[in-house]
Amino acid sequence: MPAIQLTPAQRKEHRSEAHHLNPIVMIGSDGLTPAVTKEADAALKAHGLIKIRVFSDDRLARDAMLHTLANELNAAPIQHIGKLLVLWRPKVEKVKEIDEDRMPGPRDIKVVKYSKRAGQRPEIKTLRVLGNQRLTAGGNIKRAKPRKPLSVKKQRQAD
Repeated sequence: MPAIQLTPAQRKEHRSEAHHLNPIVMIGSDGLTPAVTKEADAALKAHGLIKIRVFSDDRLARDAMLHTLANELNAAPIQHIGKLLVLWRPKVEKVKEIDEDRMPGPRDIKVVKYSKRAGQRPEIKTLRVLGNQRLTAGGNIKRAKPRKPLSVKKQRQAD
């Protein structure tokens, strides 16, 4: 697959985003191996914009690695500066599946309270906890705090 083509303005924007990043993938003395390609692909899927450090002194070999990775991974070569290579590929948006059957509702929780006297059986209670409640460490039920209304300024910004 060919590499993604970007305009100089887009490339400049991605370079500025990559400035503070640390290298995620390292290419050692073995060069560009299938394992390195696989790791770079996984990093591009997770982050979209990655830096790769190459521990080779040959500039032409590093440039060839950049273009080979860009072509194999369908990514855009952003920058090659020193021993750092920067690649970008748009992140794939994950489709969030909504399960219609799973709704927030009451949960039944068993609470075990041990007796302070030795030899007595623990007391077992079944408590029903609603969606806006939580169970404390002591076995008590607390309601969630009600949300405060938005200020007038934040209401205007939301509209």
